[in-house]
Amino acid sequence: MSETKPDWVAREREEIVARVAHFRATQKKFEKEREEFYAATLSSAWDGFNRPVFWN
Repeated sequence: MSETKPDWVAREREEIVARVAHFRATQKKFEKEREEFYAATLSSAWDGFNRPVFWN
């Protein structure tokens, strides 16, 4: 266990970089899923508000 401090710090830094990259990828995935959900469901609901009312 004669690990030098710079080696330990470098490995910790690499792990943090990997975790941050994974987090960002997950956030991008969630953002894409939200956009797809909106396009599939909510956009058609909001489109109904722009149509003229026929019963007036």
